[in-house]
Amino acid sequence: MSLNSPLDISRYCLASLSTQMFRYYEDRIPRDASVLVVSNHRSFMDALVLMAAVSSPIRFACHHYMGQVPVMREIVTGQLGCFPLEETQNRQQSFFVQSQLLLQSKQMVGVFPEGTQPMVKFTQPNQVGEFQRGFAHLALRADVPDLAILPIAIASLEEVNTAAFPLRLLSLFDPSEPLFNQPGWHPLVIYRRVAVLIGRPYWIKPQLHQQYQGKQAKSVVNELTEHCHDEIAKLLRQGCY
Repeated sequence: MSLNSPLDISRYCLASLSTQMFRYYEDRIPRDASVLVVSNHRSFMDALVLMAAVSSPIRFACHHYMGQVPVMREIVTGQLGCFPLEETQNRQQSFFVQSQLLLQSKQMVGVFPEGTQPMVKFTQPNQVGEFQRGFAHLALRADVPDLAILPIAIASLEEVNTAAFPLRLLSLFDPSEPLFNQPGWHPLVIYRRVAVLIGRPYWIKPQLHQQYQGKQAKSVVNELTEHCHDEIAKLLRQGCY
């Protein structure tokens, strides 16, 4: 098999791990538009699963350390096309600049708003944590016409849980991340059977851009963040049967 794209690699990896994937509501995926994919996040497999589910490469924003670790760097950034965020002081601006350029060229951009925590602490398949608001600021600030936020739930139906490596090892690559300065091992979740439920796209209309200013900005960002969180939580409950 020729692995010429992140989509090919994703399909190959899922097949190699004998992962069965079930897709629901794929007709909701916008076509010929800029799409910001927002999803829950528990496993290193999530990016692979999402690309296979939407049948398209997705450029994921990933943690700074993934661009620093040898081998991981070549796989995550070189082969899968993810873009690691910069160190803490430049992280937000780096995310906005890189994401906007990708969306303007109508590439799909993927974000895991729960951040790093569900990756380094074992969580239940039917739980979704609090969302960080960076993706909502991006959607409302970006100069991108025909932009849709696509919430997607990854519902694990059967999985294997093991450990990968000590968390403190990652502090060598990103000492600014407090989650890496704790005892224990990095969990490794491998999906055997997984359901991917695609939510209704949320289109960023001109009036939302107009409301994203002054005192209204915070409430608009909160509403958008909560809408996506609630949509994914609802789909997750539906999928984890």
